[in-house]
Amino acid sequence: MEKVFKIFVYEEGEPPLFHNGPCKSIYSMEGIFISTIELDKRFRTKNPDEAHVYFLPFSVVMILQYLFHPVIRDKAVLGRTISDYVRIISHKYPYWNRSLGADHFMLSCHDWGPRATWYVPQLYYNSIRVLCNANTSERFNPQKDVSFPEINLKTGEITGLIGGPPPSERPILAFFAGRVHGFIRRPLLQHWKDKDEDLRVYEKLPDNISYEEMMNKSKYCICPSGHEVASPRIVEAIYAECVPVLISQHYILPFSDVLNWTSFSIQVSVSEIPNLKKILMDIPYDQYVRMQERVKQVQRHFVVNDPPKRYDVFHMIIHSIWLRRLNVKMF
Repeated sequence: MEKVFKIFVYEEGEPPLFHNGPCKSIYSMEGIFISTIELDKRFRTKNPDEAHVYFLPFSVVMILQYLFHPVIRDKAVLGRTISDYVRIISHKYPYWNRSLGADHFMLSCHDWGPRATWYVPQLYYNSIRVLCNANTSERFNPQKDVSFPEINLKTGEITGLIGGPPPSERPILAFFAGRVHGFIRRPLLQHWKDKDEDLRVYEKLPDNISYEEMMNKSKYCICPSGHEVASPRIVEAIYAECVPVLISQHYILPFSDVLNWTSFSIQVSVSEIPNLKKILMDIPYDQYVRMQERVKQVQRHFVVNDPPKRYDVFHMIIHSIWLRRLNVKMF
């Protein structure tokens, strides 16, 4: 892949809606990918005739930030902007029409990332959609679409985020803190909020307790879906070397083509939430230690580097796109 794969980035469009995106906050990966691929010299090509895939460099976050009126709430601004863009590049270049969009990709970490593709049928049905919100109940297709991780870079800083104490220095069984939104968190908080010293579940952390400190003290970090399936807690847990406990439905986990998530995380169904403590307590200690060691091993695949390094999150996204491109049958 590294020797042959080439990506053409359409140069049409102007910031802030195009060639631009947030590089901090919960949507940071949207801006970081756009910025990184724009500067990349290994995969990016200026010659569209030698490209294997074509990137549509719009940012859903920025379109909504600049064009979405909070009172009028006209969601069709997404449709108008993206439809116009596809119309421009399809008239100027032969590549979209040649493949009906199948060798093109877009990327978004916004909850409305999937919605942004509704307005262009070929983008929705044919193109590679690289999404944090990888929800199969909302027509995410793992055969052609890419799931990538939601990483909340609160300040935009990418250093000093990795590491945690060994298993012997983690006295708490499991930890979660977060608001009640979405149907999965409600039963989690109903059953476990402020009820167990081993299973620390909070809706709001007490003022004297640090979120990062609790992750570092816990063997398992509970990562339930909220309104959408993706959760930044998964990467936060991996960074803290805390074994993720995944509670979700219809979620395609990032990089699951190559990562065996069952080897370094626990997956619990919504119906098993009342038995969550027993499930975790029944895991033998040596099995937990092996999982925790594997969490440390997979960390590098979720790290943001500047410049990128082999096997980091940027390369994992590129690899996932490459795999989908191999499935494309040209029309």
